[in-house]
Amino acid sequence: MTIAIASDHRGIEYKKEIIQYLESKNYKIIDCSTENTPTDDYPDFAFKVCKSVVNKDAEVGILVCRTGIGMSIAANKVKGIRCAKINSIEDAILCRNDNGANVMTFNYTEGINNLKNYIDAFLNAEVISDERHQRRVNKIIKYENGEYNEL
Repeated sequence: MTIAIASDHRGIEYKKEIIQYLESKNYKIIDCSTENTPTDDYPDFAFKVCKSVVNKDAEVGILVCRTGIGMSIAANKVKGIRCAKINSIEDAILCRNDNGANVMTFNYTEGINNLKNYIDAFLNAEVISDERHQRRVNKIIKYENGEYNEL
């Protein structure tokens, strides 16, 4: 599996540790934030990761910033992306099972061991576990494509 990853300037050290961790598990990594500066803009990195996922260069994406919120908002503006901010192992599993999330984001204040556990749960979770969840995700996709007019 190929994973695209990026961080803003505040998440660099965690991103490096995550890359080492994932490479030790034989994942292929695309680093979408190789050059960070103290004034970098997190949307740029979120868009790069999401472009990698949408273009199928990577199966999933990981975004790291101080809160995870800004990256999540930016990521979810990209057509074809379902990004979830992860705060627990349960979040990591359910966002894949129920929502078919293809990008995860989290804040670097969680602690690296927690983040590794969240990543493992996300990567190992079944994607969309039953028909009712697929039906709901299909509505999101249709709305995103301008095809859902049932409101």
